[in-house]
Amino acid sequence: MNNKAKFDLYAQLLREWSEKINLVAPSTLDDIYTRHFADSAQLADVLPKDATVIDMGTGAGFPGVVLAILGWRVIAIESIGKKVAFLNTVKESLHLDNLTIYHGRLENFITTLPRDKTNFVFTARAFAPLIKIMDYVAKTKCRLFLLKGREIPAEIETAKKKYKFEYKLIPSKTGDGFITIIKNDR
Repeated sequence: MNNKAKFDLYAQLLREWSEKINLVAPSTLDDIYTRHFADSAQLADVLPKDATVIDMGTGAGFPGVVLAILGWRVIAIESIGKKVAFLNTVKESLHLDNLTIYHGRLENFITTLPRDKTNFVFTARAFAPLIKIMDYVAKTKCRLFLLKGREIPAEIETAKKKYKFEYKLIPSKTGDGFITIIKNDR
């Protein structure tokens, strides 16, 4: 199955499952390819090819499943059982052997990371304010590749009061937000 077929099947599953459980805003179901797929896929331009991507609070699989379709090794973390069932259906239906679904909370997952985390990066989309994300991952020293909205400059200022880090903002290709890359120094 090629990537186009995988994205088509993913969109079909998303529409079907959204009738039963809250996966994405119903108003976005008519624009899945731009609003969800293309928005998530823009991370492919900045992610290291050899990285294992840890998608924090993946929800309906954004950006994790999209990145898995595009070839990255992905660990998608989700604590809500109904969403995990959806993600497992997507993984099986799309034959995504490079996708691991972790049913649990991010703070519990982080305790399982190996000491050598050089090939791990964290990503998220619509997950939490930056300060909360930094609280979760501060001890890992892993880089962050986040899809954030236009409020990210204020979130950065708040986080800089507690953490020291370098960052880069890249304007989104699909909206008024930013790809936010953070090198977590401490």
